[in-house]
Amino acid sequence: MNRLVIDVADGEYAVTRLDPGSSVPSGLFSGAGLVSVTSTAAEVSVVCPTAAAPEDGRTEAGWRLLTVRGPLEFTLTGIMAALAGALAQAGVPLFALSTFDTDHLLVRDADLDRAVAALREAGHEIA
Repeated sequence: MNRLVIDVADGEYAVTRLDPGSSVPSGLFSGAGLVSVTSTAAEVSVVCPTAAAPEDGRTEAGWRLLTVRGPLEFTLTGIMAALAGALAQAGVPLFALSTFDTDHLLVRDADLDRAVAALREAGHEIA
């Protein structure tokens, strides 16, 4: 695995679960930062800055966002496995998601220092 450059975003993120078929709040996409909405038959999940989290769902706040600098080619393999493996060895839980260009990890704010240390120890650069 090549060395990856990982950016740590400022601010706190939240993961919110909404009931299936729920609409997301208007204006959710107008703020800065990562916003991801995933809909399945069982739920709608929203990842966003904590201040923008929907109020009518079950929210887990206190996450920090780490983003692999991209874009990453779709032919690359093992990126998420390498990152998740390094964090697992350090005992750091994560919430992972990917976008067209790159991969993102959310770790609890209380685990951020351990996560950064584990990723550095695995040979990645933290910016």
